[in-house]
Amino acid sequence: MKLSELKAILALHPAATVRFQLPDGAFIPLHAHVTEVARLDKRFIDCGGTLRTDSLCRLQTWFADDVEHRLTCDKLLKIFGKAEGVLLTDDLDVDVEYEDDVITQSLLDSVAVSNQEVIFHLGVRHTACLAMDKCLPPASAPSAYSPHKFDFTKPVSGGSCCG
Repeated sequence: MKLSELKAILALHPAATVRFQLPDGAFIPLHAHVTEVARLDKRFIDCGGTLRTDSLCRLQTWFADDVEHRLTCDKLLKIFGKAEGVLLTDDLDVDVEYEDDVITQSLLDSVAVSNQEVIFHLGVRHTACLAMDKCLPPASAPSAYSPHKFDFTKPVSGGSCCG
């Protein structure tokens, strides 16, 4: 989800509480803070030798013992307002960083509004080869062999079975 889409949804529900739902259906604790809004710019070479770039907006979440804390859409919009000079554009994909034994980063897949809550549904990240045309062997022709067509009742002719 793009930052521009997220901000538009937040603006429609200023008093609603923001919730973060992990890919497994569990929720980040309700009293979570967004402690950082960052623009991450990545320059890299893929395994095929192509220079690539990627940019995104990362929301870092954190929670402490202040269990009465609630993040509202209006508060999050104000945080985004302070971050405009860092983000430079609203045309960035958004991901969320969360720590629970390990630090995870999940893309923001979708947002739903329910009972005065705006729920951020987080997705699973996957790795991928970006140069499959250069890295993977060419596809081989389909084989005529099929174990379902082999007649195991006939003896092997011609001596050695491995000849």
